[in-house]
Amino acid sequence: MKKIIAAIILFSACLPKQTDISNRSKKEIISADLAMSDMAAKEGFHKALLAYADDSVVKPSEGEFPVIGKAALAKYWAAKNEITAITWEPYKAEASMSGEIGYTLGNWKFVAKDSTYYGNYYTIWKKQADGKWKFVVDGGNNTPPPQK
Repeated sequence: MKKIIAAIILFSACLPKQTDISNRSKKEIISADLAMSDMAAKEGFHKALLAYADDSVVKPSEGEFPVIGKAALAKYWAAKNEITAITWEPYKAEASMSGEIGYTLGNWKFVAKDSTYYGNYYTIWKKQADGKWKFVVDGGNNTPPPQK
């Protein structure tokens, strides 16, 4: 019996701790969020979000019903001008203990011809079967310019 208990203790010590899984996932989510921002600045906001969207994505919009599903989101954006003058950066991220879902919170900046706009955002991320992160919900709002 002592050998079995010792084997169980030794085996459980070799398993990754839940906090390790959560912390690793948190870093992966931040990386995915930053990569999506980089892609948006280079290739366009709509293209980047579609590349990182889960098939079941929900995209709320001010004054409108949310768009549900990746195909519906692509159709919704098809008639709109592509935006490449937007960037964002997360300032907070968390991941579940299982490492399967998490979120980022951050600030965005949009530079137009005659003005610059600021806001904040939230993005809920879900780990895919292939290990990549896709977002399932993304939204945000306008804010005043940051204080200097």
